[in-house]
Amino acid sequence: MSGVIFAMIEPRHPLVTVASEAIRVFVEEQRELNPSAESHAELLCRTPSSGVFVCLKRGGELRGCIGTTEPTKPTLLEEVISNAIAAATRDPRFPPVQVSELAELLVSVDVLSSPEPVTDLTLLDPRRYGLMARAGVKHGVLLPDIEGIHSVEDQLALVRQKAGLAAEEFAEFFRFEVTRYL
Repeated sequence: MSGVIFAMIEPRHPLVTVASEAIRVFVEEQRELNPSAESHAELLCRTPSSGVFVCLKRGGELRGCIGTTEPTKPTLLEEVISNAIAAATRDPRFPPVQVSELAELLVSVDVLSSPEPVTDLTLLDPRRYGLMARAGVKHGVLLPDIEGIHSVEDQLALVRQKAGLAAEEFAEFFRFEVTRYL
């Protein structure tokens, strides 16, 4: 079933095209995408300065979202491919994506800015900033502009929950912005 076309309204950013193709190749052919240098020269040369998240939606509902808060691969292209495959196959909240779902997936790629420590909670804005919580080995991440998160308090409570932190437990918080590609 090669050549499945992802839902598309307007031209997609190259990062989204790569993520979508990486998912298709992995789900259909059980192999990692090996893009050619000619078609992705700019992305192959770009070193990631921060993390990347790849999120999948199907029918308007989240279907997978995996990412990194710091680069784990030598190039932005490799970071996107790795996280796209992980979002489709290793998000513990969902079963792996099946071939029959590929045509219905909407893929987004978020490239994170470098995280900065939060010294004043009034500097948070859940629409603009993502949030990380760290306490020892516990770690939680929330991307910005998440449906249902309307206040800083909502964002703090959910990032603490994701990190497995009690409300009164000490944690360091870091904010970041994203460039979202659809």
